[in-house]
Amino acid sequence: MDQSPDITPKSWIMIVVLGLTWGGTFLAIELALVGITPFWLAAARISFGAVLTVAVWLGRGARLFVVAPTPTQWASLGILSLLSSAVPFMLLSWGQQYVTSGFAGVSMASVALIVLPLAHFLVPGERMTWRRLAGFVIGFAGVVLLIGAQVFENTGAALELPGRLACLGAAACYAVSSVQLRRLPAVDPLGLTAVLLGIGALCVVPVAWAVEGPPPSPDAYTLMVMAFLGLVPTAAANLLRVTVARTAGPVFLSLVNYQVPVWSVLLGALILGEALPPSLIWAMLLILAGVGLSQYGALRRLFSPR
Repeated sequence: MDQSPDITPKSWIMIVVLGLTWGGTFLAIELALVGITPFWLAAARISFGAVLTVAVWLGRGARLFVVAPTPTQWASLGILSLLSSAVPFMLLSWGQQYVTSGFAGVSMASVALIVLPLAHFLVPGERMTWRRLAGFVIGFAGVVLLIGAQVFENTGAALELPGRLACLGAAACYAVSSVQLRRLPAVDPLGLTAVLLGIGALCVVPVAWAVEGPPPSPDAYTLMVMAFLGLVPTAAANLLRVTVARTAGPVFLSLVNYQVPVWSVLLGALILGEALPPSLIWAMLLILAGVGLSQYGALRRLFSPR
C-alpha cells in the first residue's frame, strides 16, 4: 500500500472517538480488576472482542485479503497480531503492578514519538518534518504537564525498572503495529480486526493460565464490565484503529495517544467526582497546539473552501 495518507473530516471524527473510548477504558479496567486478576482480564477482554468480530466477519463471508497474499505477508500478519494486542496487553498488565499510573500514561503518549521516525523510513508519504516533530514534542509536553509529578514518582517496588521497561515495550508494540497496519496489502478492515483479535486471544489465554492458574469465577457485575471492555474499547475501537491506520496513516493515528490522558482525567472528574488538576487548561492548550502544528497541512485542507 503506497498511496499518501487520506485525512478527511471522517478521520478526525474517528480519532476523537478513539481517544474518548480509550480514555474511559482505564475507569472500566479499574472496576473490573476488583473481581478478576490482571492477565485473565486481558484474556477475557481480547476473547470477548474476538468472538464478536469473528462471528460478524464469518457472517459476512470471511473475506480477508483482496488479492492472494504471499507467505511473507501471512508471516507479517501473524507478527502484527502479537504486536497489536496480545503482547502489549500482557506487558501493561504486568508492568502496571510496579509503576505509577502517571508513568504508564506517559508511556502510552510516547507512542506518537516512536511512530514518527518509524513511519518516516517505512511508510511512503509520512515524511518527518521539523514542524511535525515540533508538534509531537509540544503535545507530549502537554501530556507530561497534565499528569504532573506522578511521572517522576517512585513506587519503591523491587521490580519498578522492569515494570517501566514493560510499559515502554507495550508502547513500542503499538507503534510498530500501527506502522505495519499501513504496510499490509489491500484487506477487509473487519476481517483484519477479527484475525488480529483471534490470534491475540489464542496467545493470551494460555499465558494467563500459566501465570495466574485456572480462570477465576467472576460475579455478574465483573462479567458485565468485561463484556463492555471486549465490545467497545477492544472490538469496536480496534476496527476504528485499523480503519484510521489504513486510510489516514500511523502518524495521524498516533494523535489518539495524546487524547487518552485528557479524556481519562475529564471522565474521572465527571463520573467519579475526582478533582481536576490545575494544569488541565495549560496541558490541553499544549496538546491542541501540538496537534495543530503537526497536522497543519491536514487542518488547512479540512477548513479551506472547496
